[in-house]
Amino acid sequence: MSKSYDAIIIGAGVIGACVAYEMAKAGFRTLSVEKNGAAGHGSTAGSCAIIRLYYSNVESCALAYENWFYWKDWEGYLGSADPRGMIEYRDTGTLVMKCRENGHLARAAKLMDAIGAPYEHWEAARIKAHFPFFDLSHFSPPKRPEHDGFGEPTGGALDGAIFFPCGGYVTDPALAAQNAEFAAKRAGAEFLYNAEVTAILQGNGRAAGVRLKDGRELRAPVVVNVGGPHSAKINAMAGVFDEMNIKTRALRHEVAHVPGPAGFDLMKDGMVTSDSDLATYMRPEKGGFVLIGSEDPECDEREWVDPDDWSRDLTEQARVQAMRLAQRWQGLPIPNKVKGVVELYDVTADWIPVYDKTALPGFYVAIGTSGNQFKNAPVVGKMMAKLVAECEGGRDHDADPVSFRFENVGMDCSIGFFSRNREINPNSTFSVLG
Repeated sequence: MSKSYDAIIIGAGVIGACVAYEMAKAGFRTLSVEKNGAAGHGSTAGSCAIIRLYYSNVESCALAYENWFYWKDWEGYLGSADPRGMIEYRDTGTLVMKCRENGHLARAAKLMDAIGAPYEHWEAARIKAHFPFFDLSHFSPPKRPEHDGFGEPTGGALDGAIFFPCGGYVTDPALAAQNAEFAAKRAGAEFLYNAEVTAILQGNGRAAGVRLKDGRELRAPVVVNVGGPHSAKINAMAGVFDEMNIKTRALRHEVAHVPGPAGFDLMKDGMVTSDSDLATYMRPEKGGFVLIGSEDPECDEREWVDPDDWSRDLTEQARVQAMRLAQRWQGLPIPNKVKGVVELYDVTADWIPVYDKTALPGFYVAIGTSGNQFKNAPVVGKMMAKLVAECEGGRDHDADPVSFRFENVGMDCSIGFFSRNREINPNSTFSVLG
């Protein structure tokens, strides 16, 4: 590994692989260093891989909408098909329930208007026509089974939902990262697996590469931290953790995997749904199953962990999530032993990511992706490539933020919105919804 590189990228999840692809296309000689054995084998593999547009601020909505165009034409984005196989993106649309907890989606509709994205108001009768097994009663506030009133309606009913036609899910999230890796290699990028970074090298007042656990030192004047749940530890290695106003930490999350309702073809008629009345979201899964995640209600304890010391064993939490969905989905079968996936989110205080430079010249971050940025990987790769190129060209991004054009949406976005120095965004849901 004596070869010289222009940039070393730490992490080969879906975002890291897209950063490598876009930087290689931009002319950087890149090496991606990944502690796991293949692209997408970290937290990306545990993602529900949902593609949706609804966020709490216009910048995040526009970013997600821009990315939808790339998922719709994934092979076109990559330039050719990966001979190992290509992902399936299922453009089912997403249905979000109107309830008190989300302001009956009034702000979400205004944000869609601002970015020019289509949406439809669905009244209760239309929801029931599509999902005849839905009970549209209010159950909020979300509770746990041991709490009084769990599963009992609390008065009134949902007054409808918004259907966002531009959305859906990727059936194999790890394969998405591997497809991007294939495209990156075709553009000249290199990847090194089973390689754990233990130090960020510095020289002449800037980043100079990385040291690996086996003692090897890899040199480059640019280092990009896309380390997912390990991002805070990597920032500490670079000496930039304390200077960042917006920091990250690892949050353990469970996703339940249960059979769908009998007699309903989920792969034909199912779609992504989000239901803040129950604090759950779901998407169909192959074989007639559903994946059920949590929207982090106050009644559930958040489990912050050391990303190098945590349990992958499912707990009662996965079953709780399935039981919450069963309040809405009448007859949802819940096995005695619920299966599922346990993974880590990389979370900032406001659940909005950090795409930025740092106080150490040459050291960049694409972090705090918090379980909700899978969908944004292609355009984040483009944003980071432009950010690095302009900063290395002498631009002071802190004083004069780089702007990025969302070509499909027809909007400009300041990458400074995702700054490490920003104040906590008060418009955030402060949950995985972002």
